[in-house]
Amino acid sequence: MYKTWLLTGAALLFAGGVLADTKPNIIIYFADDISAREFPVYGSSVWMAPDATNTSDPKYRAKTPVIDKLAEEGCWIETAWASVVCNPSRAMMMSGRYAYMTKWWNNGDRGRGHDENGKLQNTWPVYMSSPLLIGHVVQKAGYGTFWSGKTQMAGSYARHGFDEGCYTPGGLSDTDNPYTDFKHKPVKGGGKHAVINVDTGKQVETYWQHGWYWYPHVKLMNHPTAPGKTAWWPNTPEAQKNFGPGTYGPDVELDFCFDFMERKHAEGKPFFVYHTTHLGHDAFNWLDPEYKKWPKSKWPNAPIVKWDGSRYTRVQPRITGDNGEYDTHGTVTGPGIHNHINYIDYQIWLYQQKLEKMGIADNTVIIICADNGTSGYGKSMSVVQKGCHIPMIIYAPGMKKHGKQEILMSVADVMPTVADLVGYKIPDDYKIDGKSMVPFLFSNQQEHRDWIYSYRGPEQMIRGTKVLKDGTGKWFDVSQDPDDLISFDVIRNWGSVPEIHREEFEKLQQVLPQYDRYFEERNEPGVSDAPNFKPKKKYYRTKK
Repeated sequence: MYKTWLLTGAALLFAGGVLADTKPNIIIYFADDISAREFPVYGSSVWMAPDATNTSDPKYRAKTPVIDKLAEEGCWIETAWASVVCNPSRAMMMSGRYAYMTKWWNNGDRGRGHDENGKLQNTWPVYMSSPLLIGHVVQKAGYGTFWSGKTQMAGSYARHGFDEGCYTPGGLSDTDNPYTDFKHKPVKGGGKHAVINVDTGKQVETYWQHGWYWYPHVKLMNHPTAPGKTAWWPNTPEAQKNFGPGTYGPDVELDFCFDFMERKHAEGKPFFVYHTTHLGHDAFNWLDPEYKKWPKSKWPNAPIVKWDGSRYTRVQPRITGDNGEYDTHGTVTGPGIHNHINYIDYQIWLYQQKLEKMGIADNTVIIICADNGTSGYGKSMSVVQKGCHIPMIIYAPGMKKHGKQEILMSVADVMPTVADLVGYKIPDDYKIDGKSMVPFLFSNQQEHRDWIYSYRGPEQMIRGTKVLKDGTGKWFDVSQDPDDLISFDVIRNWGSVPEIHREEFEKLQQVLPQYDRYFEERNEPGVSDAPNFKPKKKYYRTKK
């Protein structure tokens, strides 16, 4: 019999007639650069091929039997929006706020502000604009908190509300990793994409990065093997013995998640795992650095996993070689985002197996989503909803909603949803933009939001159930669902659409000005732009 919990803002909710006295564990699996269309459950007729072109070829279709089942036993949200690129989406997820408050407008375009020491920084840390983040919420509710995977948040890791962390990698400035040379160093004066592959010593054309897949850069924060500090991993003799080119970063992330879950459960303490995997993100292919040259090789190889109808098996990677000459011995896949998504499905299955073994599967919430659209298709684009339409699967024992939910949801809604689930009441005078999903998920309520909002700097995007405005200023009729999830009709004549469309148009026009503050309020209140900064009016489509 399923458990439910005391949920602030939603009163006491019952399932099966039983009121539980334990708080739910929560896992957020936040994937990287994956559009909703890439998940088969969304039913798109088009997805991404390994060379970053659109395809309908079934051999490049991801296979996600575990996520498909979870989406039916839980639910999947038809239209969930994030921002169009990593930084603002991650700020939105953590804070439950939009950029007019956090000042995280775009990658490489974040407002200035003071850090915790009073020093003026070119990026205002999110925990300074928003002192109540998702990690803080669950800490205040008595949870153990763990952050695993991609970071991309300015300032101190720990100040984001996490007791421990496993980061892959740390910042680009972390060039002192003694364990792996899968990293780049920039060529001074060589241009934006001029970097040296440290593994080969040769210059390559790609963006500056460290390895987060094979032979990964890994930092631990406050792990029992490195209490009170951050430390490079592998940091034990056993881990160092097994570390090499065949070590896969997503495996390391998950192992440390499981370690944390086990320790907290043994302590009798509920846990919150914020798993921000790199899976889905394109990357330089250190195992085959000459493969058609970047960006043709968008998504590096993954370990091979096989589904037999009831369980997964994984082929143990065997990778030998050095200095850019590697042999994978047929133990890894070819490139392609579909292989990354298949591996996500495998990891979700591993989570399920672990929860069952620990005896807590009936008291754990799982949320699966992504930060923005697929690279080469939607990422960094404010065209229609290419960049902001993400997958969103929610599973919570006792919830009343199952399968497809034809509602609107924002990534900003996750923070207040988690607050309700853990029993923490956000203070009335603390403003957030997110709206808790708990009343919708656990009752017969049929709607959640009237509209959703996104942005890329000053490019403003908003939609309701009938019309959508994208960052180019075009309006679309979204009352019908196209097969590719994107080919909506452009509205050129408002007299040609039903009155209900025009009414929604007028309403959305009234909503936008409160968020459209880029040129007036780009930075922390009272802080001006740097002397050499010029607002990127030519860079963006929308001008004021």
